[in-house]
Amino acid sequence: MTSAPSELVAYTDRRLHRSPLAIALVAGVAGVVAIAGPVVFAALLGDTGYAMISRGYPGAVTALLATSLRAIADAASWFTLGALVVAMGVLAPPRKRALDDVAGLELRVLRISLLVWMVAAAALVAVDAADANGLGVDRLTEPGALGFLVEAAYLPKAWIFVFFATAAASLISLFARRWASFLPVGLLSVLAMLAPVVVHQVQVGADHDFGSDAATLQTPAAAVLFGTVIVLALRVATGRLLRPQAVIRAGGVMAGSWAVVAVTDILLGVFKLAGPTAGNPTVVLVSARGLVILAVGAVIAAFWLQRARWSDRLIVSILGTLTVLGSVYFALTVAMTRVPPPQYFVATNISQIFFGYDITDIPPTLATLVTQWRPNILFAVISAIGVGVYLAAVVRLRRRGDVWPLGRTVAWVLGWVVVVVSTSSALGQYAGAQFGTHMIVHMSLNMLAPVLLVLGGVVTLLLRATTPHPRGAAAGPHEWITAALHWPGMRIIYSPVLVFILYIGSYYALYLSPLFETIMRYHWAHQAMNVHFLIVGYLFYGLVIGVDRPPRPLPPIGKLGFVLAAMPFHAFFGIVLMTASVPIAENFYRTLDFPWMGDLMAQQYLGGGVAWAGGELPLLIVVTALGIQWARQDQREAKRKDRHLDSGVDDEFDAYNRMLEGLAERSARAHGPVLTPAPTKDTP
Repeated sequence: MTSAPSELVAYTDRRLHRSPLAIALVAGVAGVVAIAGPVVFAALLGDTGYAMISRGYPGAVTALLATSLRAIADAASWFTLGALVVAMGVLAPPRKRALDDVAGLELRVLRISLLVWMVAAAALVAVDAADANGLGVDRLTEPGALGFLVEAAYLPKAWIFVFFATAAASLISLFARRWASFLPVGLLSVLAMLAPVVVHQVQVGADHDFGSDAATLQTPAAAVLFGTVIVLALRVATGRLLRPQAVIRAGGVMAGSWAVVAVTDILLGVFKLAGPTAGNPTVVLVSARGLVILAVGAVIAAFWLQRARWSDRLIVSILGTLTVLGSVYFALTVAMTRVPPPQYFVATNISQIFFGYDITDIPPTLATLVTQWRPNILFAVISAIGVGVYLAAVVRLRRRGDVWPLGRTVAWVLGWVVVVVSTSSALGQYAGAQFGTHMIVHMSLNMLAPVLLVLGGVVTLLLRATTPHPRGAAAGPHEWITAALHWPGMRIIYSPVLVFILYIGSYYALYLSPLFETIMRYHWAHQAMNVHFLIVGYLFYGLVIGVDRPPRPLPPIGKLGFVLAAMPFHAFFGIVLMTASVPIAENFYRTLDFPWMGDLMAQQYLGGGVAWAGGELPLLIVVTALGIQWARQDQREAKRKDRHLDSGVDDEFDAYNRMLEGLAERSARAHGPVLTPAPTKDTP
C-alpha cells in the first residue's frame, strides 16, 4: 500500500530512527529542570520569602512539599490542556469518528494527567493551608486546625475548586468519545488552571486589575504553547507520524499562543516590578523568563522559515528544543510563586486594594464619565477577537462573491462597542464604587450588548465562511462548529426553562444575598460576574431574536411571550431595590467611604430605577426585531409560493379541485343521477 500523498517526503519511509539516548536525555533534562528547579530554589530561599511579609517560616519540609506539589499540579495542567489541543485541534479526527481512533495516546495522557492533577490539588488543600499561614504540616493534626487554616487563606479554597473541577473533567473524559463531548473537559481545565493564579500574587497591589487580566490570558496560553509541544514530542518519540496538515496546525497554535504569552509577560513584568526591587529575586526570575520567551519565539520563527525543508529530523529537533525551553519557563514560573514580588511593598489606598486604581478624590462627574478611560484588558481582548474574526469571515464571503447583510455586521460591531464602553470607560471604573453605575453596566452587558450581538448571526456567518472538509479528511472549523451545534449538551444550555431561570434568577440570587458584596471585593470575581451577565443575556435573546437557529427554537408567539414574561420580574426586582430599608453591600461601601459617594440609599434607588426601566430600550429593540423578522418570514413564504405557482411545481390548488371532484362523484353514486325537470308549455 502506497503512502498517502499528503505525507511529508521524509515520512514515505516508515523506518524512522528514534534514538533512545536522545529521548531519555531530553526527557531527563526537562523533568529535572521543571520539578527539581523550583524545589532547589525554595530550599536556597529558606525563610526569606516568609520574612519579607512578616510571616512565620513553616519549616523546610512544608515549604518544599508545597513547592513540589505545586509543580506537579501545574505540570499536570500543561499535559491536560496540551493533550486536548493536540487531540481536538491538531490531529482533529474526521467527521463522525471518535477521538480515540486518531488520538489514543493523547487521550491516555489526558486522563492520567487529570487524575494526577486532582490528587495534587487534594494534597495542596492541606499543605497550602499550613504553608500560607506559616505553620508546619504537623499542625494540621490538631483538632479544628485544617478548617481554620483553610478559611484563613485564599489558596486552599482555590485548590478545593481545582479538585472538584478536575474530578468532574476526569469523569467526563472517561466516557466521552466524540469531539464535542470534550468541550466541557476543556472549559473545566481552564477554570481549574486559573483558580490558584487569580487568588494569589496578581490580586495584590496597585494596578492589580491589569496584572490579574494579564495572568488570566497568559496562564492558559502558556499551557497551550508548551503543553502542545510536550504532547507532540511524546507522539514523535514513540515513532508516530505527523502529517503536514498536523504540523501546520501545531505551528499555528504555537505561534498564536506565543504571541499572547509574550505580550502578557511584558504587562506582568511591569506590574510585578513596580516596587522596590533591591534584593528581590523576582527581578532575576522575570528577566530570565523574558529571555526564555524570546528564545522560544526565535525557535518558532526558525521553524516557519524552514517550512520548505520540513522533515522528521527537523520536527523532532524543534520539539526537543522547545520542550527544554518550556521546562525552564515552567521552573521560573513556579519559583515566582515562592517569593513576594516588589509590587507587594508599594503603599496602596483602599481604592487600589479593591479595584487596582485610585478614584478616591475623583468624583464621577459627567466630564469624568466621558473622558476617563482605563482599558479592561480581558474584555478588550475578547471584543477585539470577536470583531476581528467576524470581519475576517465577512471579507472571505465577499471575496467568494457572496453577500452578507450590512445590518448584521453593524449590530455585531455595536454589540462589542457596548461591551468595551461598559467595561473600559469610567462606567466600568466606577461600577465597583457606585451601585447606580453598577446597574447601568449590568443592564448594558446583560441586555443591550446581547441584543445587538445575537442580531449579528455569528454562527451562521462562520458556517457560510468556512469550507467543509472532504469525507475522511481531518476536521476543521466548519466541522467543529457543526459538532458543537449538534452536541446534546447544547440543547440543555439553550433550554428555554433553564435560560429563563438563569436570566431572572441571577438578579435575585446575586443582589439579595451576601454574594454581591463578596464579589465586589475581588477583581477576578467582578470579571467573572460580567462574563456571566453577557453569556446569560446572549442565551436569552438568542432564543428570542437571534439570527442563528437555536437547538430548541421557540414559536413566533412564544418568543414574544418569553420576553413579556420576564418583564414583571424585572419590575418587581427594581421595586424591591427602591423600597429597601438597608443598602445592599453596605459594609463594602462603608469601607470604601469615598468623599463623593453620598447617600447609599439614593444610589440604590437609582439602581432600582435602572433595573425597572432599563429593560425598556432592549424590549423596544426586541419587539421591533421580532416584527421585522415575522414580516420577512411572511414575505419569504409568499415569494416561495409564488415561485412554485409560476413554475407549476405547487399543485396545492389542483389537489383541492381534484378533492372536490371526488366528493361530487361519490355523492352522485350514492344518490343516483340528478333528474332535470321536464319542460312545460310555458317553457320556451
